[in-house]
Amino acid sequence: MGRTHGGGAARLLARLALLAAAGSLVALLFALGDGGLVVVGAGFLGLVLCAVGIWWFVAHRGAVRLLGALLAVAAPVGVLVLFVHEGLWPMALALCLCWAATLACARAALRRSRPPRPTRAVAARRPERPVLIMNPKSGGGKVGRFGLVDRAEELGARVILLDPSAPADVAALARDAVAEGADLLGVAGGDGTQALVAAVAADHDLPFLVISAGTRNHFAMDLGLDRSDPTRCLDALTDGEELRIDLGDVDGRPFVNTVSFGVYADVVQRPEYRDDKAGTALALMPDLLLGDGVPRLDARIDGTPLSSQQALLVSNNPYVSPDELSGGGRRSSLDDGELGVLGIRVEDAAQAADLAVRGSQSTGLTVLTAHRVEVTVAGAEDIPVAVDGEALRMPTPVVCTLRPRVLRVLVPRDRPGVPAPVPPVRWRRILDLAFGRADRPAEASP
Repeated sequence: MGRTHGGGAARLLARLALLAAAGSLVALLFALGDGGLVVVGAGFLGLVLCAVGIWWFVAHRGAVRLLGALLAVAAPVGVLVLFVHEGLWPMALALCLCWAATLACARAALRRSRPPRPTRAVAARRPERPVLIMNPKSGGGKVGRFGLVDRAEELGARVILLDPSAPADVAALARDAVAEGADLLGVAGGDGTQALVAAVAADHDLPFLVISAGTRNHFAMDLGLDRSDPTRCLDALTDGEELRIDLGDVDGRPFVNTVSFGVYADVVQRPEYRDDKAGTALALMPDLLLGDGVPRLDARIDGTPLSSQQALLVSNNPYVSPDELSGGGRRSSLDDGELGVLGIRVEDAAQAADLAVRGSQSTGLTVLTAHRVEVTVAGAEDIPVAVDGEALRMPTPVVCTLRPRVLRVLVPRDRPGVPAPVPPVRWRRILDLAFGRADRPAEASP
């Protein structure tokens, strides 16, 4: 039974959010005769046409793709031109500011009422025989650029430097290091490499050190590490603390971030993807989205069926909101013991528009949490899978599970931390906060 925290501030912010929302409505009603309805109608139409244009651009080729690109650009530009020409831009700006204030207050209220639960850190002893595996190519050469080898050796670590010309079994290297007496394993490399070594550390109950030397470093970001300066991660060797977090498993292979099925997994299988990501994706998308006979994903989410999905993403702990998955999406914690599940099915321009307007409430988007996810494709013995960005093929059914709190992660005591994630706005919760119903049992997250 959860209770609301920060009650006074949360209640005030919730009331301000409702007041700003009411102000937006009142301003619109007073402006109806002066073009307020045009502002709302044109804005809505522009959003829908832009979404349709993007769909045509992604899902088609030739003239339809060109038309889609033009529509995606022309729709918002046309709305702006209309507002300026008709002198409606001050009203449009005022409504946008009111709505922005509404959302800002609503999200602040939700943050205050339910502050994120930080992963509990405990004191850690200094490792005596740490072994770090470093990939000199990762992140465009961050290992060399930041002098990570020299810095690690100064702190007493043994460094295994991978040879880019000779692919190595990093899990085997980690197991050998354990057999030789290593009391800590660490990786300077991408998240896929991090996961393989993390599993060895978990199997031997050893602490694991993450060094943010990859390209995007999503795992390091959710641990609150400094992604701009990977040398700061090495401070954990002398002044560290320990977090216990979950580790994902997909058919026996570990993952720290996500497992992707469907469209994205199909694209990353192509050898040309590494050299031309955007071009490869655009060339393949029409066939993957609308091609005849393209297989669709079926899944069982803790026994609940989910059918005919174009893409499915399973994450080690859920992201705060599906809107957060593009770019800098964050998980508020890594020790909740649940998988996040995101299913996507968009098969025409109308569904694309619905997704643009309704977001996570769209019928084309399924957002769930689970302890077990089983994925199949009718008639397929194996399917493409992207595990932390690594392209693989796995026999069906592919099963994703979680190993709760098996990974001991050593992090620096002094680190940037995880910024408070942006919570999705749920107006029923805002009403509860604003009118004093905040102390009732917290609703389960959908």
